[in-house]
Amino acid sequence: MDLSKIVTAQLIVNVAVILVVVHVILLTVAYLIYLERKISAYIQDRVGPNRVGFDFGLPILQKLTFGFGFWGLGQPLADGLKFLLKEDYTPSGVDKILFTLGPMFSIIPALMGFVILPWGGVWIMPELTLPFIGTIAGGPVLVAGANVNVGIIYMLAVASVGVYGVSLGGWASNNKYSFLGGMRATAQMISYEIPLGLALLAVLLMVGSLTPERIIGYQLEHGWLVFSQPLACVIFFIAILAEANRAPFDIAEAESELVGGYHTEYSAMRFAMYFLAEYAHMITSCGLFALIFLGGWDIAPFHNFLPLETSSVLVVLAKFGIFYSKVLVLIAFMMVIRWSLPRLRYDQIMQVAWQGVIPLALVVVVLTSVMVYFRLTDVVPMLIANAVAIAAVLWILPRLPRNEPNRKIRLAGSRFYAPDGHDIETAPTDPMALEDRPYEGSLPAH
Repeated sequence: MDLSKIVTAQLIVNVAVILVVVHVILLTVAYLIYLERKISAYIQDRVGPNRVGFDFGLPILQKLTFGFGFWGLGQPLADGLKFLLKEDYTPSGVDKILFTLGPMFSIIPALMGFVILPWGGVWIMPELTLPFIGTIAGGPVLVAGANVNVGIIYMLAVASVGVYGVSLGGWASNNKYSFLGGMRATAQMISYEIPLGLALLAVLLMVGSLTPERIIGYQLEHGWLVFSQPLACVIFFIAILAEANRAPFDIAEAESELVGGYHTEYSAMRFAMYFLAEYAHMITSCGLFALIFLGGWDIAPFHNFLPLETSSVLVVLAKFGIFYSKVLVLIAFMMVIRWSLPRLRYDQIMQVAWQGVIPLALVVVVLTSVMVYFRLTDVVPMLIANAVAIAAVLWILPRLPRNEPNRKIRLAGSRFYAPDGHDIETAPTDPMALEDRPYEGSLPAH
């Protein structure tokens, strides 16, 4: 068998990208936890983790690390050791097999979605000779984990599977709070997959391709889609917040209502897998957002400074750095949102989806279809069309009938919401209470 026909240049690059990016994501996830603690501390006027270094307090390691880590940079490693050494407790009455499979079903899809992202663009690989295989022909290869024509569809399919781990863990825990958390996650996923797909459909109508590299190529020619599709951009970002169970959409764990939600009964590494899955899902979803709306590895919105195809490894690394920097900025923005906005109620989240985001996403799809039909897909016409759509929505919204389940009920004798025609006197009537100087005013006049 001639292995040189099976082991192609693209296959070698795919395997190398998967191995590298998986470890980069795992390392990033560890320090995203540190970053979130620091951001929350800054917003809440605290210091945050600043003591644990890479020496873990051991004299031998202190000499080797020269005390490095005074910013608390060893905190993620200490957290990882804590999860490894804690007791992996399994409550009585749980389905042990499904209880263990739940975290796995959650983290595996989170670590699979990134493979279609073209981190480094197209690299012209030189001819390569490997032992036992032979000579491998070089040529242009896509620096991604997988070069597939339906990359966006693959990403959506993998992302939608992640909720099974949450639902499975909530159901298998034999805990009513966990079960409610899993049910909430399922309902939220069903609700926000619709606007996510519609916002993506509006973009695909303009680009005309499901291939990630062609989406970047379109933005290199016409500018980033965040300017052409601002409404779809906002809808997509709201949807990925909800898909990742990030505040203000974190109703699946809702500590103030459900103790810890779907992971209430989990501890040690099984809990850590849920924790890691959330942050890995943030990386994948922000990578998809950067690909679709921020030009991927493109550094400027309306001008390309980097070649589409290059034989330089440094240019490929620069593209990867630009792409990953956009992902980290988006994640930091998600963290700021978490520590700035309060959690929405379950009914409010459903109302936002079905009465707000989904109708608006349908408007965006229809608007984009009309603009594509008349070939008015440049930045300025699309921006004007989006502005008109926003103005129309703001004009129609106050005129729609509203259902207010939490409206105030007028009560007779109420100081704050009395029935019409009832005059409620709340000021004091006793002369002593009306006197500015009650003691002196009560004395008899001489």
